Amino acid sequence: MGIWLDDVVQQQKAGRSQGVTSVCSAHPLVIEAAVRQALETGDHLLVEATSNQVDQYGGYTGMLPADFRDLVHGIAVDNGLQLDRVILGGDHLGPNRWRALPPDEAMEESRALVAAYAAAGFTKIHLDCSFPCAGDPAPLTDDLVADRAARLIRAAEDAVGPEGAERIRYVIGTEVPTPGGAHEDLGVLAPTDAGAARATLEQHRKAFAAQGIEGVWPRVMALVVQPAVEFDHLRVVDYRPEQTVQLREVLDDEPGMVFEAHSTDYQTVEALTALVEDHWAVLKVGPGLTFALREALFALAAIEEELVPAGERSGLPEVVERRMLADPALWESYYPGTPAEQRLARRYSYSDRLRYFWPDPEIAQAQARLFDNLTAVGLPLPLLSAHLPLQYARVRRGELPLRPRDLAIDHVRDVLRDYSRACNPNHKEFA
Repeated sequence: MGIWLDDVVQQQKAGRSQGVTSVCSAHPLVIEAAVRQALETGDHLLVEATSNQVDQYGGYTGMLPADFRDLVHGIAVDNGLQLDRVILGGDHLGPNRWRALPPDEAMEESRALVAAYAAAGFTKIHLDCSFPCAGDPAPLTDDLVADRAARLIRAAEDAVGPEGAERIRYVIGTEVPTPGGAHEDLGVLAPTDAGAARATLEQHRKAFAAQGIEGVWPRVMALVVQPAVEFDHLRVVDYRPEQTVQLREVLDDEPGMVFEAHSTDYQTVEALTALVEDHWAVLKVGPGLTFALREALFALAAIEEELVPAGERSGLPEVVERRMLADPALWESYYPGTPAEQRLARRYSYSDRLRYFWPDPEIAQAQARLFDNLTAVGLPLPLLSAHLPLQYARVRRGELPLRPRDLAIDHVRDVLRDYSRACNPNHKEFA
């Protein structure tokens, strides 16, 4: 599985614009959308779990790494995607979940986390040791972050042995965007300084040597730096190639390494294409996909309001609102402002804190009822045109079944289609 990721890197090093979409979501409908996209384009599928979603205790999804693997593999098999085209990644693996603990305890938990991912067959691992733990100096120094990352690599290698380790590709980097988007309103956002990026590489080389893992360096496939792309609850900072001229030269002397871009959600297809051209070959997207899923489900709920008697409706948007209000810890710090502003943010924010609530049993039941209601009553094409016009056009052309579930998945694929175009500009479908 690592070979295909190596091919992406080598295409970049040969001067060809080639990238890979990293789908960072645990939602089954989002994963199915990504599987269907891979089937249509013939690409491999890279799906990543974050350390807060999935860990050795279950994370907020309740899934262990092996459970997440089984979820993704099951959806792939059900849709006819061969498992040798599926790559599993671990995102932001490190002490993030245990920052309240002293460093030694947090790193012990982190080693167990990384080992669990590696043992479950995850072959792309992003190490994020940029978060300070209790008693740490702030900010953390590059050498301390690099030392911790090297120790986590040692844990991954030990968990699978030499043969298994050869399949793992690592991602390093200390200038890492906040997982899931910025907490605060964004001000001026600058790309990583080229000198700082070189210093990060040098410190990691030294740390690898100190840990006796110099031989792993050729399997470090990517460096995370900030290309000055980000989003918060209301705003997107778009990529500007003129800002990264010096930064993009940092990896010229690293034959096996490209850049990885986090927080690419909501970038235009033109910006995504420019990122891949400028050597950000791994494009991570997560909240942008569940944002699209919410758009589709709420559009279907609006159609339901027109067709189904009030007492029989799913009431999906109202159920979501009620459940979010019952658990404000998952969104409140992200959405400052008046109650009216918070209400709008809960439903429409780019940071999409709503994504944490889809597994809620009441919400899942309302979603199932929505699909059942619309399947029973039928979807009139004029209403579909009013609420999901792109899906309407595909239904009219005979490309898409007129079924609620398929319509929702296809709307998520509209986001993935932009990523496919950016990552494979020479593909026959996009040329």
